[in-house]
Amino acid sequence: MSEDVDIDVEYLTRVEGHGNIEVNARNGKIEKCEWQVVEAPRFFESLVVDRDWTELHHVTSRICGICSIGHTLASLKATEDAMDIDVSEQDKKLRKLALHGENMQSHVLHVGYLALPDLMDSKSVVPLTETHEEEVKTVIRLHRLANEMSDVITGRTTHPQRLIPGGFSKIPTENELMELKNKLEGSFNDLTAVANLLNDLESKIPAFERETEYISLTHEDEFALYDGDICSSDTGRTPVEEYLEITNEYTVPQSTAKYTKNNRESYMVGALARLNNNYGQLSPMAKDIAEKFDFDPLVCNPFMNTIAQVVEVVHSVEDSIRLIEELLDEGLEEQEEYNSPDIEPKAGRGIGAVEVPRGILFHDYTYDKDGKCTEANCVIPTNQNHGNIQLDMEKMVPDIISKPEEEVEKQLSMLVRAYDPCISCSTHDLNIKFID
Repeated sequence: MSEDVDIDVEYLTRVEGHGNIEVNARNGKIEKCEWQVVEAPRFFESLVVDRDWTELHHVTSRICGICSIGHTLASLKATEDAMDIDVSEQDKKLRKLALHGENMQSHVLHVGYLALPDLMDSKSVVPLTETHEEEVKTVIRLHRLANEMSDVITGRTTHPQRLIPGGFSKIPTENELMELKNKLEGSFNDLTAVANLLNDLESKIPAFERETEYISLTHEDEFALYDGDICSSDTGRTPVEEYLEITNEYTVPQSTAKYTKNNRESYMVGALARLNNNYGQLSPMAKDIAEKFDFDPLVCNPFMNTIAQVVEVVHSVEDSIRLIEELLDEGLEEQEEYNSPDIEPKAGRGIGAVEVPRGILFHDYTYDKDGKCTEANCVIPTNQNHGNIQLDMEKMVPDIISKPEEEVEKQLSMLVRAYDPCISCSTHDLNIKFID
């Protein structure tokens, strides 16, 4: 074991937001091992208080530029739950398409631009444009397709405008859906190419395991992204309304983000958790891709989250094709050019949950009789992963501390990146000392 080790990664690269890794060892003894979230806190729960029920989904979509569709949908579901607003089956299917588009956007970005350089011993994706031009072009094509899908369904790539309480202000045309379906069907070669590339690089994935609890939505009829109960790999199913009993948020000194825990000291959310809990409901090609990597739940290697994301992209493409075919077979219901459902606000509390790329997301609002928000709570997926990252580091460091510092730093950085953290979205805690 190395006698003295000093690793101080300030502002880890290729992640969203600001986080640090600090590891110190003296005379072979580990003195400090911390995952630190140093992002400036953001207070969206306070920003929405006193705002009208028609505004909350627009405000909270700005929590994240990557998961803006998911935040919008969780927000709408909370508002709709509070005010007993119905959503048609057609609009639910369109919303599921929107989630698939966002899932594809984010996963392809992470796998192709942020994780792949680690597996190919590159500092970033830029050098890969010279050494692996076709592979990078494949990633770009898939990412562009996901962007186009979000445009068609929600009106634009980021911060959707067509998603409103009760449905959509504007829906895509049947011709637009048919064109999207054709493009999705044309993406299978690119999907296979990315999966094969990752399969060739599988030996570069660290062989690390730590048993933990995996939490996600689950549903009897589908691979749960839009609807379902909370599922824990340890404790089973819990209604979404009881999410506070699952998340149990708390604070730690080294983080401006809250941590969570349920049955153990920590748990994991995200693509790996969803596959571990809902593997049997993957689409056929997605299962074929998973089998390339001998995926056999429960998988307890957090580095396999990147592979789980690839599997989910394939599932999203296949399930999107299915949803579009159903919508076209049923025929789209006509609605006004700018639809605005006639809704009477009322007092109530509502909770919305969806799966976004990084895991299960909760929005919880209370409204007064005039439809003004009086209280709000948002539990972000990356919040729920911070504790697991810390415990993974604590287990990993003793196993790798004898390696050169550069290798230790790289592997710890890869570990954090494997969670695909959205750090700035997760920062909600600020410690204030009042002085008389």
